[in-house]
Amino acid sequence: MKNPAGNNRIAAFNSPSRTSSKLLLYLIFLLSFTYFIYSLKLLSSSRPCSDLQSFSASSSATATAIHSLLNLTADDAISLPPPLQTLPTTNQTEIQHVVFGIAASAKLWKQRKEYIKLWFKPEEMRGTVWLDRKVKTDEDSNDLPPIRISGDTSKFAYKNKQGHRSAIRISRIVSETFRLGLKDVRWFVMGDDDTVFVTENLVRVLRKYDHTQFHYIGSLSESHLQNIYFSYSMAYGGGGFAISYPLAKALVKMQDRCIQRYPGLYGSDDRMQACMAELGVPLSKELGFHQYDVYGNLFGLLAAHPIAPFVSLHHLDIVEPIFPNVTRLQALQRLAIPMKLDSAGLMQQSICYHKSNAWTISVSWGFAVQIFRGILSPREVEMPARTFLNWYRRADYKAYAFNTRPVSRNPCQKAFVFYLSNAAAQMNSTTGQTVSKYTRHRVAQPACKWKSPSPGRIDIVKVVKKADPKLWDRSPRRNCCRVMKSKEKKTMMVEVGICREGEISEV
Repeated sequence: MKNPAGNNRIAAFNSPSRTSSKLLLYLIFLLSFTYFIYSLKLLSSSRPCSDLQSFSASSSATATAIHSLLNLTADDAISLPPPLQTLPTTNQTEIQHVVFGIAASAKLWKQRKEYIKLWFKPEEMRGTVWLDRKVKTDEDSNDLPPIRISGDTSKFAYKNKQGHRSAIRISRIVSETFRLGLKDVRWFVMGDDDTVFVTENLVRVLRKYDHTQFHYIGSLSESHLQNIYFSYSMAYGGGGFAISYPLAKALVKMQDRCIQRYPGLYGSDDRMQACMAELGVPLSKELGFHQYDVYGNLFGLLAAHPIAPFVSLHHLDIVEPIFPNVTRLQALQRLAIPMKLDSAGLMQQSICYHKSNAWTISVSWGFAVQIFRGILSPREVEMPARTFLNWYRRADYKAYAFNTRPVSRNPCQKAFVFYLSNAAAQMNSTTGQTVSKYTRHRVAQPACKWKSPSPGRIDIVKVVKKADPKLWDRSPRRNCCRVMKSKEKKTMMVEVGICREGEISEV
């Protein structure tokens, strides 16, 4: 059945639809024409590039899309800066951005100040020695940081029966140093009066961190029991630790209240860590800060230093001199020579082999060289030998917070040790190459029945090494060493440096 009314409704509906379609077509045409004109303009303003064909179609499409999104022309693209990692560093941390706070005791000041003279340079560095009372000012005061007396801490409770309340005074040194109001400070570094810093390496470590953020940087004790009794999250102040300026600013506002909450803690370091915990800042561990909570001979630790910048030594009055037959001070003065020549490479271990003699050679640059009969794996040689005793005077290998190896009982595997000599090291100013001399430590060697040649025929080891101040700008890797031919009798020549392509420590 026909329905005229229905047909009229359909016609009424179709009429505006045709009008809408026409408008849509006009709109599409207008957009297409605009795009066409824009494309012609873009092509006419672009310069031809001869190497476009070397790119894949997908790469070209991606580049075009990025340029379109950023509204860049070809000329603009050419002027883009290089990737971030290739940009020169223009505002990096330097030693003048660091302020040292040195905890000292008036009772020991006369002897301890000699350690500070070894590393602190008043013309280059800033810092303050904080004492418990006044001391006599000597003529050498110009070679030392300025001396101040710590503030009164009698209002603070101290309830630890085994410790001493001077811990409260020492824990406030960072805050007291901050209140001095020094300008252009990025880091506050805490140390003791028997701590020696390798300041160039300290700066290298600090450059890894953003000084505008909260950072608490240091390391643990060598003693596993010490870390258990105190904290594995605590930086030991004798080995030194660093606090960024913003964190020091936050600490100043709350530290006195924080100290009141922990009267039962033993020392200054655990009080500092307690306040860091309240601020929510964890310890950033750096292996080069050395507390040296050990007794005896540090040789095993120094000869197998971890692959990290050597930043500090502590407890110098407790351990034996690091070089034999000299005083502690004389030993450190000898170490200062390679420290100046190549601080980045100081104490870094290299392991190689003398194939024809079947010897294993370990070089701790700037300190000592060891020659072992036989072939020892790098995995074994890089472990510190137990030449030292634990802080609790136990010969227990489980008492350390790292792996150690026993000193060999096999008389044929006892190391022949060559220490850095008084002649020390020289540098060729043209090539930057250093030649350091190590003389054999003459002690009785046990009789050996092996038929292999004895390292006892060697009196001197000379190590050739190019200074490498950028060592720690690369990924951490142990340097390689190579035995060289020597024209001198009873002398071994060893070259140390960056590993070549494919070079590893193998026989």
